[in-house]
Order: sequence, then C-alpha cells, then structure tokens
Amino acid sequence: MNIKYIGADDADLKLFESQYDLPDGMCYNSYLVLDDKVAIIDSVDNRKVSEWLDNLENALEDRHPDYLVVQHMEPDHSAGIAQALEKYPNLQIVGSAKAIQMMSLYFEGLDLEDKTITVKDGDTLNLGSRSLQFLTAPMVHWPEVIVTYDPANRVLFSADAFGKFGVRDADPDDWACEARRYYFNICGKYGTSVAQLLHKVEPLDIEHIFPLHGPMLQGEALTEALRLYGIWSRYDVETPGVFVAYASIHGGTREAAVLLSEMLRERGVPKVSVSDLTIDDQAEAIEDAFRMSHLVCCSASYDAGLFPPMHDFIHHLRIKAYQRRTVALIENGSWAPSAGRVMREMFADMKDINLVEPLITIRGRLHSDDRPKLQALADSLAKDFVS
Repeated sequence: MNIKYIGADDADLKLFESQYDLPDGMCYNSYLVLDDKVAIIDSVDNRKVSEWLDNLENALEDRHPDYLVVQHMEPDHSAGIAQALEKYPNLQIVGSAKAIQMMSLYFEGLDLEDKTITVKDGDTLNLGSRSLQFLTAPMVHWPEVIVTYDPANRVLFSADAFGKFGVRDADPDDWACEARRYYFNICGKYGTSVAQLLHKVEPLDIEHIFPLHGPMLQGEALTEALRLYGIWSRYDVETPGVFVAYASIHGGTREAAVLLSEMLRERGVPKVSVSDLTIDDQAEAIEDAFRMSHLVCCSASYDAGLFPPMHDFIHHLRIKAYQRRTVALIENGSWAPSAGRVMREMFADMKDINLVEPLITIRGRLHSDDRPKLQALADSLAKDFVS
C-alpha cells in the first residue's frame, strides 16, 4: 500500500471546538498517496502545522507533491494549506467548488490562480497506476465536504465521518465509546446527510477507512463502525433503556431521579443510566440521550423558568436534531414550579417525541405522597421493555 501517514497527535489539547472535553487529546490525520504523482490528503490544525510539514517532507523522500486534496475546510484540517503552497509552489489544490470558495475566508490574500482543480461527485484524479475517486458528502458536517476512494488499495478517506475523540493510537477495539460521543455532538444533526453518504459508499469495495480523526478502521472494527453509523444516521435506538438526566440545586430533584432509577431497575428495565447535569460531561449526556430509547428529564425550577444546566442540555438536544424518543418530565419547585412548562415547550418542536403524561411535580423535597407518582411512572416506562 503506497499510502503514508503524515498526521499528528495533539495529546495536550483539552477542549475540541473549544467545548468538548478531551481526556485523551486529539489527532489530526493526514495521508500521502504515492504513485507517479503524489497526492496529500488534507492538512492539520494550526497547532501542528510545523510537525505536519516535517512529516510530509520526510515521507516524500526528496519527491515533490503534486496535489493537496482538501476534503474539509474546517480549520483543524486545513490550517497548513498556505504554508504547503509556499513550500511547494507547483502544488495543485483539489477540492469541491465550495471548498475552494471558502479558502479566502481563512487565507486572506492567498493567490490560487491556476492552482486549483474543482471536483464534483464521481470525478477522478489520475496519479499514474491508480486514480482517486471523489464523492461529495455535503453536510457531513459542512457543505463543502468530499470523501476520497482509492480503488487500488480499497481505502476510503472518509473526512470527518467515522472519526472519534482521542489520539490516533487509541485501542480500535474501544472505538465506539468516543466515536459515539464525537458523532452525536459533531455530526448528529446531519443524520440524513450521513445516511446519504453511507448509501453512496455501499457499492464500493472498502477494506480500510482512513478518517480525519481517530484510528484507521479495518476488519471487524470497520464492519462494526458501518453498523453503528447506520443506526446513528437513522436516529434508531442503539441501546433499549432509560437515561435519567437530572439538574438539582439543593438535592430534592436528585433524590427523585435516583429513586426513579432504582424503581426502573427493580422492574427489569435492561439498561438504566443516570447523569447529574450540573457536574457530568454534557457531551456524554447528549450521547446517552441519543443512544437510549427513553429519556427522563428531572429539573429544578429557576427564576420562573428552568434551571440552566437542564436548559442547556435540552437546547443541545434540540440543535442536534434529537428525535424518535420517549420522554418523561419531572419538575421541582417550592412555591411556583415552572421547569415542567419550559421543558414541555422545548421538546414540543422536536420530531417524533412521545411525551409521557402526566408531568410529575415535586414541591421542594420528595414527600411520601410523591412515591406513588414515581412508581406509576416507573410502571409506565417499564411496560415498554418488560412483557
């Protein structure tokens, strides 16, 4: 396989897109395809451009690159374009029309006259003994995205699809956990676009997937990744169960959420997961909400509205196109409960959400007469799992 890896790990990066926790850092993948002509597949983030250029020079072994394929213009994959052109002035930039138009947004004054090749769906680029084939993948997860197929090596360069958080040498057997968190927080809104890409690549003979983040996928790992992407892109349920997300100020709401979780487990619900939205990673909470079939939101009222951690959580669900799930609501308020009203309004404009009635209201602390209401809710939810 005449493909070399020239990307870089960023083990010290703490937040991706300035918002997602990175306990294991991040990687920016870039590849070199060597034939009679040489093609670079994507650049890296600005933090690693110098390392990338060194990797590129070493991999070239005194050759010069002919093409830089820009699959995605997001800055963590395109920051080295200008420096690459400066170092290799005969380089041709290959990308979609939108990608080439977007370059001026990130590289003011960059002279691209006679230095670009615009490709569209199905176009090919001949390198000598092989040709690269390009497939458009708009809104996976930007409008300019293309993916690249190398038939000779049966490799799909998949842009941001099939990516994950973490450095590149992470165990591919543990791919799903951080790939799922990555997918629903980065690409989750665009499930229809992801499904369209999966349909396009289905006829291809693919033995390797080389994404822009995370490890290369092959064998059983590749098969599992394709299976999960099918589920995720359709907004199907991956794990039947109940995700209980709570936002408590003084502990009363937390008590109700924990008790409900215990009741659900007692009734045989196959999977019950609980998250404290005030301290837990929100991206993981978003992941669990999409992964599981049922969601219970338990929140305190706040300033005649909704406690901000819960408001932020539901807001993120909404902008990521949360849909096709069963949702139950529990509110808490000492003198004027308002959380339920706001939560109901926020879920009302989401697609195919089955809101469980009635809304449960707690006043300050969990009281003895609240327990039957929680038991009734647990019974109602458990019926979906236990015959």
